[in-house]
Parts: sequence; structure tokens; C-alpha cells
Amino acid sequence: MFRRSWKLNMTASEKQRGLVFILLYMLVFPRLSEWLQRRFAQEDELLLTQTNVVYYGVLFALALLAFWNLLKKDFSGLLDWLPENLTAIVAGVVLGGGARLGMEFLPLPVRDPAPLQYAEQFHLSPGPTLVLILLLIPLVEETVYRGYIYGHLREYSRPLAVVLSTLLYAFFQVWRYALSFGDMRYLLLILLYLPSSLALTLCYESAGSIWGCTVLHAGFNALALFALGL
Repeated sequence: MFRRSWKLNMTASEKQRGLVFILLYMLVFPRLSEWLQRRFAQEDELLLTQTNVVYYGVLFALALLAFWNLLKKDFSGLLDWLPENLTAIVAGVVLGGGARLGMEFLPLPVRDPAPLQYAEQFHLSPGPTLVLILLLIPLVEETVYRGYIYGHLREYSRPLAVVLSTLLYAFFQVWRYALSFGDMRYLLLILLYLPSSLALTLCYESAGSIWGCTVLHAGFNALALFALGL
């Protein structure tokens, strides 16, 4: 059983604050993150891990300030539609996770650096790394891509919302590697992120809660750590 109707739980002022947050998130914060990576990677890997936690902690706080009403209403939606959300989460883990594993066999010319980076951070600082990849990153990214971007586009066209939010999420997962390494082949890694991105989008569409998507996103990240033997 899936959600009978879809509605964006976002006020007009929240849409305005959200636009400012999205612009900062996509245009300013990535450059700040890249600078922090270069600045601290050469000095202390443990310090870099802690800096990443602080970085996403700031994003998390800003997301709460910008989207408090949306997150509050969606949490109520999670409880009201708990069976639907659990069904969507399980289906997403099985189908999206399985498709992602299948994509790993593609003969791509480059490898995804993200899992190894998280593995290194986990070995150096397990607790903060788990908070980072199981809470902060999933909630921030799901609020951006599913809550704001998908939610806005969904008011006009469901197919357009599915396609654009899915592609944007996959693109922004890998574009920084293409820029950092000066190698546009890293954009091919978009293929690896499309299954999970689509699963997250469909989870939000069918069950209607950012929190359900956050749990599914955390599940994908946990599977990535498990696949590395952590």
C-alpha cells in the first residue's frame, strides 16, 4: 500500500529560505569543502575527518533552520505512513542496492573514490564517521534533492521531478572528483549513483517523507561500509 496523495509540506517563506540554502549548498560550500580537503589532508587525516564532521554539522544546522517546518511535518508523515515508508525503504535497499552492486561490474576507466575515503575516515575516527555518513550527510542531501528540488518540480510534473532530481543527485556526487583530479572521466561514475538516486526519489514519491529517504540513504551508506569489510 502506497501513499494515496502527494503534497509538498513547505511554506512560502521556507521556499525562499530554501532557495538561499540551495544556492549556498551547490555553489559556495563545495568550494569550501575542496579547500578544507586540500588544507588538512596534507597535515593530519584525523583532523580532516573531524573537519568533515563539523562541515556537515554546519550544513545540518542550516538545513534545520531553512526547512524546519518541512522536516517537522514530514516526521509526522513518517509516523502516519509508517508501513508505506518501511515498505519503500526495504524495496529501495533490495532493488536500488542490488542495482548498484550490479553497476560495480561496469568496465569504467576510473574508480569511485568515496568508499575508500569513508573507509580511511572510519579507521581513524569511527564514531564521528558513523554520525557523518549515517545521519548528517543523508539528512542534508535528502532535504536538498528530494525535499526541495523534487518537491518543487513535483508540483508541475512528476516525470520531470523524477528525472531531474535523480540526475542532479548523481551528478553532484561525482563532479567534485572530475574537478579535483582534472579528469572528466570521473563523470562516468554518475552511472554508479543512478540506481540509488532513483530508489531514493521513488521512496519519497511513494511514501512521502524525507525521513524515510534519510533512513534509506543511511542504509546505502552502511552497505558501502559493509562491502569494504568494516
